[in-house]
Amino acid sequence: MYTKQVSVFLENRRGRLAEVTQLLADDGIDIRALSMGDMLDFGVLRMVVNDANRCLGILRAHHFVAQETDVVAVEMEDRPGGLHRIIKPLDREGINIEYLYAFCEKSSDKAIVVFKMDDAARAVEVLNKAGISVVPDSKIQSL
Repeated sequence: MYTKQVSVFLENRRGRLAEVTQLLADDGIDIRALSMGDMLDFGVLRMVVNDANRCLGILRAHHFVAQETDVVAVEMEDRPGGLHRIIKPLDREGINIEYLYAFCEKSSDKAIVVFKMDDAARAVEVLNKAGISVVPDSKIQSL
C-alpha cells in the first residue's frame, strides 16, 4: 500500500520552480503535498499529486528530469506525540527513515505524513501491526 511521489530535479536558478508549477497548473495537476531541498547547483522537488503518471508525462515532455518513487503515507493524530507514535515502532524494528514531510487533511483533524524508508514493505507491516493507519494512494488523490 504505497503512495506515488514525483521527484523533479531542478537547476538552482530563478524561475525554474515557476516553470514546473505553471506546467502542472495548466494541465490540472493538483499538488497534495510537497517538499523541496537544495544542493549547491540543483534542488529536488518532491510532490504527491492527484495523478502521478500524467504529472511525470508532462514534466518529461518538457525535458525535466523526473522520476516516480513509492512512499508510505500515514495518517496521524494532529497533536503532540502523534509523530512519535508512528516513528517509535519503525525505530524499534530498525527501519530507517530517509526523509519525510507532512500535510493536514482538509476534511478532518488528522495530518498525513509521507515517509521514504529503506524498506517500505516491512514498514507497512510494522505500522499495520502497531494499529497505525497507512493511507492508500487513492485516498491521497481524492483529498
